[in-house]
Amino acid sequence: MAGLTATLAAFAADQSLVVPADVAPIIRSGIIDVIGTMIAGRDEPVVKLVQAQVAERQSAAQEATVLLGPARTYSADAALINATAGHALDYDDVAIGGHPSTVLVPAILAEAERLGLSGATVLRAYLVGYEVWAELNARETDALHLKGWHPTAVYGAVGAAAAVANLNGLNAERTGAALALAASMAAGLVANFGTMTKPFHAGRAAASGIEAVRMVAKGFTSAADALEHHAGFLAALSPKSAADLTSPATVGQVLRIREMGLSIKRYPMCYSAHRTADAVLALTAQENLRAEDVAAVEVTIGTAQASMLRNHAPVTGLEAKFSVEFAVASALVARRVGLRELTDAFVNEPEVRAQYGKVVVHTSDTHCPIEPVFALTDTVTIRTTTGRELHREVRFPKGNAKLPLNLDELREKFVDCAAGAPLDSGRLFDGLCALETAPSLAGGAAKLAA
Repeated sequence: MAGLTATLAAFAADQSLVVPADVAPIIRSGIIDVIGTMIAGRDEPVVKLVQAQVAERQSAAQEATVLLGPARTYSADAALINATAGHALDYDDVAIGGHPSTVLVPAILAEAERLGLSGATVLRAYLVGYEVWAELNARETDALHLKGWHPTAVYGAVGAAAAVANLNGLNAERTGAALALAASMAAGLVANFGTMTKPFHAGRAAASGIEAVRMVAKGFTSAADALEHHAGFLAALSPKSAADLTSPATVGQVLRIREMGLSIKRYPMCYSAHRTADAVLALTAQENLRAEDVAAVEVTIGTAQASMLRNHAPVTGLEAKFSVEFAVASALVARRVGLRELTDAFVNEPEVRAQYGKVVVHTSDTHCPIEPVFALTDTVTIRTTTGRELHREVRFPKGNAKLPLNLDELREKFVDCAAGAPLDSGRLFDGLCALETAPSLAGGAAKLAA
């Protein structure tokens, strides 16, 4: 019986894989959304620092475009910058325990541009990357976050390698070597959430996927069982040494993307806070509450969620992305949690900071069977200054794969993200909606707006 690595490699190497008609819109939504978040994050300090680091390499390569602009560089460097930008605002999609599109899309687009491949090939590569990532994620019953691992960083590197191997037409043996090499390049710590390092995790994962494939194509070797070995990838990551290393892989038999989809974010902050934001916004709208009407707010979320939302009195927009207290404060004060609220200036407004002390966070040991990192539901109870108690329980936030945004809502987010960018966001959105018809990505994704 073939091992996990070999089985995943055979699947990722299959050039005959067809993206089902009902799956293509899901993939397109992820591609569209992360390009929007990438554009929105283009001026973040972390992106500028990564660009400066890449510039120091003095690469003369002109393989792929950077941030949909005129600059071009080596494809792995383009993926590094673009993926960092896509995750810089924490506004990108969520699924399979992490943020798949912010890793997969930049890696795939950079290599597809270098190779001059079609839009249909891009969708196929995304499906490969997603399914390999999902197979690995399904083999771990415990939350990697509680061990300190960032799943986007560690699973993402292997998923990106699978996708890029498919684009490059590697055979199964070489694909397996690429997955194994990427597994040794994977890293990312939850302790770095709320800092520039977190979006850099996504950038490194995307770049690692490309580097692994390009090194293996030159003859670089790695272990044939690196994923399932008792001292391999899954075992090393496992919080309680309980990862499934032996069951036959089911990748490709049932498409997990059809079952799990993608959850598109409505708020540019950690997804662990989205249910809370939905609940507070709904209650304030329902009762026409003002911040001064609220005496206390009790929030109950999952243990892993609380671990990620570690900043209880943030002083920067970056820290606020990982603060349930800020999610509550923004919803009460601004009645929205958007790009203009996740700024240092807004975070430090006296009225905003005055809300933090009203928030008490409890944790729940329940687990969502679809997204095990989260509690089954999150709850919010607001106590008003007049003594009333208002309660809201949220199972899925708006934008979740089970409660998806419609195309108009996705367009609205995309256009908002692209505000101020030197491109026609509406035409680019339309071009991305028809991505599978593009004969070639040579010249970059921006040409879809031409």
